[in-house]
Amino acid sequence: MTTQVIANSGHDDMIHDAVLDYYGRRLATCSSDRTIKIFEVEGESHRLTETLKGHEGAVWCVAWAHPKYGNILASSGYDGKVLIWREQGGSWQRIFDFALHKASVNIVSWSPHESGCLLACASSDGHVSVLEFKDSSFDHQNFLAHGQGVNSGGLLQGHTDWVLDVDWSPTTLQKSYIASASQDRTVRIWTSDVSNPGQWQSKVLKEFDTTVWRVSWSLSGNVLAVSSGDNKVTLWKENLRGEWATVSTLED
Repeated sequence: MTTQVIANSGHDDMIHDAVLDYYGRRLATCSSDRTIKIFEVEGESHRLTETLKGHEGAVWCVAWAHPKYGNILASSGYDGKVLIWREQGGSWQRIFDFALHKASVNIVSWSPHESGCLLACASSDGHVSVLEFKDSSFDHQNFLAHGQGVNSGGLLQGHTDWVLDVDWSPTTLQKSYIASASQDRTVRIWTSDVSNPGQWQSKVLKEFDTTVWRVSWSLSGNVLAVSSGDNKVTLWKENLRGEWATVSTLED
């Protein structure tokens, strides 16, 4: 394995995220300088090809959509916005600008491409929103996940503090799964049946002892890793009765 270091990123402030596209040929980075940089990566060389500007605050997260839907990049930031960018003919354009949230949007996560072009967004306002790209336009649902507020889609009463992470399960069988982690010390599992894709149900995985920072699904989508502020990582699995149980705990 070789390591490539991008010494001159072109950013003027702290870099918060760096993500390669599906083919590993493009790298997107984002920063507190309010910009997104696109690099072409080939072998041990790289080249800055584009600087995207549109956010009005620090940009926390960038995420590439599956190439089935084109060269599409999502970004989220402190300004409470989710921006969708698309590259066509060598030129990048901002095609959608969503100001659905009243506070910082901390994380965005694309669904498996088999489920459609769907984007889950987690915000400090306590909401998780789901954007759907269809017929060259976006629709959205906004769920009350970790806080108080009003949404424009189905309202699911949930937790009471910032949503710090969200991750879409790779599984595409009978249900879609989204996991969200919150400062209120809980993880919530959201499910949507394939026969009724617009309706989401949720349940609390567990109330932890400290803030829950990150959630991550296994490649098969049947195991969820949860990292919390007490220096523990717990692995969870759903049984045939739909109940979630710990299968392993990693700690110092």
